[in-house]
Amino acid sequence: MRLARIFFAFLAVPAFGQFSVRSLPLPTTGSGGIYMDYIAYDAATGFVWVPAGNTGAVDVVDTRTAKVRQIPDFPTAEVQARNGKRTVGPTSVTIGDGVAYIGNRADYRICAINARTLVPKTCAHIDSMPDGLAYVAPTKEVWVTAPRDKSIRILDAQTLEQKAKLTFEGNPEGFAVDRQRGRFYTNMEDKDRTLAIDLKSHQTIATWNPSCGSEGPHGLRVDEESGFLFVVCSARAEVLDAAHDGKVLSSIDTGDGVDDFDYSPALHRIYVGAARAGQLTIAHVDASGNLKLVAQVPTHTGARNGVVTRNGTVYLAHSGTELKDLVVVSPKK
Repeated sequence: MRLARIFFAFLAVPAFGQFSVRSLPLPTTGSGGIYMDYIAYDAATGFVWVPAGNTGAVDVVDTRTAKVRQIPDFPTAEVQARNGKRTVGPTSVTIGDGVAYIGNRADYRICAINARTLVPKTCAHIDSMPDGLAYVAPTKEVWVTAPRDKSIRILDAQTLEQKAKLTFEGNPEGFAVDRQRGRFYTNMEDKDRTLAIDLKSHQTIATWNPSCGSEGPHGLRVDEESGFLFVVCSARAEVLDAAHDGKVLSSIDTGDGVDDFDYSPALHRIYVGAARAGQLTIAHVDASGNLKLVAQVPTHTGARNGVVTRNGTVYLAHSGTELKDLVVVSPKK
């Protein structure tokens, strides 16, 4: 409770300069916080989808009204994690054509949910724990990273039947879909490599070295028009020239504790939440691939994996705290 009081008092103070910070409570009961991993923004509805892992629910935030609806009754399970036992459940989401796809680490299922009505449609099981999900519009597929068996599963977006299994020598982490070049990008987190995979042949057509170090690269986003591929390390964001040779064009320090992040093609900005540093780094990329700092906004320890809306507001998930809220960073009008 003391931590929560400090947090709310902190958020009542406007953030530096151009941005303000507030909290958005999520509907859950009981002790402890909510474990959140991948969240997603649906531009068609204005909804932010939050798989709330250990609660067995998915919370859906209407960004226009700040109202939250909940989809309950997802299975949960206790698993052994690096820091002891942890309860897992729905932890990843991707937005397709009128459908939200939810990955559940408890029962290894992928479920499709109507993106407007929130009515469940169908579910399918894979034989390894799902991590990240990515909807691939050109092929109407859902690609699922499964690092525990060093694979990516490719599912039919309509039926959720598995069409293919791609295996690797490392652990796939992060994803970005480049429709213009027909590629899927992922990282080999334990090998410190970034891969470009052809969407049709499923062959790895390029391997690049982001030089993130022993913790490896994490999240990915792509600017399809320029071919800039954004890669985050634990405390740094980089721009790779994916349209050509994958050379690192620039980088910027973000503070430690980075996992996933987001990019706005309209604003040409990346938004990187650093959980350990407790800050959000906002940086602009120019036509040459150079990153320039816009702002570093104090948030809260644990805030990470942000998604950005049309107007530049960022919703940050959090992990490893006693809080039950999203952290919301908004540009001042």
